[in-house]
Amino acid sequence: MEKEVMLLTGAGQIGMAIGRRMGYGKKMILGDKKLENAQSAAKTMNEAGFDVIPLEMDLSSRASIMNLIKEAQKYGQITMLVNAAGVSPSQAPIETILKVDLYGTAVLLEEVGKIIAPGGVGVTISSQSGHRMKQLTPLEDELLACTPTEKLLELEILQPENIKDTLHAYQMAKRCNEKRVMAESVKWGEKGARLNSISPGIIVTPLAIDEFNGPRGDFYKNMFAKCPAGRPGTADEVANVAELLMSDKGAFITGADFLIDGGATASYFYGPLKLRK
Repeated sequence: MEKEVMLLTGAGQIGMAIGRRMGYGKKMILGDKKLENAQSAAKTMNEAGFDVIPLEMDLSSRASIMNLIKEAQKYGQITMLVNAAGVSPSQAPIETILKVDLYGTAVLLEEVGKIIAPGGVGVTISSQSGHRMKQLTPLEDELLACTPTEKLLELEILQPENIKDTLHAYQMAKRCNEKRVMAESVKWGEKGARLNSISPGIIVTPLAIDEFNGPRGDFYKNMFAKCPAGRPGTADEVANVAELLMSDKGAFITGADFLIDGGATASYFYGPLKLRK
């Protein structure tokens, strides 16, 4: 018997939290760069009553993304996408961040949008970082949103001489995610499907712990200490937002980005986290 299929990329805490919230009764195809991570997460989920198939998937590769979609289609119509794959500024060099977080996400949204079932819905995990960088020009935003995927990494603003460091690359990638979701949501809408993004702040995950212990660790610890919430968030709090966006209660929400950062961005612009000159 065919089931509705959820595509889930990234076997981390946030992806798993959303999968638990929205994946019951569905066939879940879980892709991760490290097969052992996908297998471990699938084992945990399956032992809790879910139906999860782990696969190796490299978000930076169109061929790998297409293979994931092809495998998922063997089980039924794809009705949900949760993209929680990616790398952080402390985990990878500039080139990898742009290839995975920027290009790979754009390809995934594009390709799933071609085959998403009517009534389907997608969520991609972006970041507060895209909200903290300086504003781009309207033309630059439009280029990030609409440039053909295979030409994205050729954009002038993404060339090595224009990217200061890995954090800047990450911010650009996440700004691109936000704009790409807006543009792709129009195409998804033609199929009767919806697409949104969520921009978490400091969420306690293994990736975040890498950041806490990395060169910007003190910066991140100071950020959640001085944000209005006074603490980091949890993956389940991100899943709360995803549940709204992916359920019928969010039926009028598409092409939007939801910032969930405990007020860190607000503090960065108008509070104690503001950089003083």
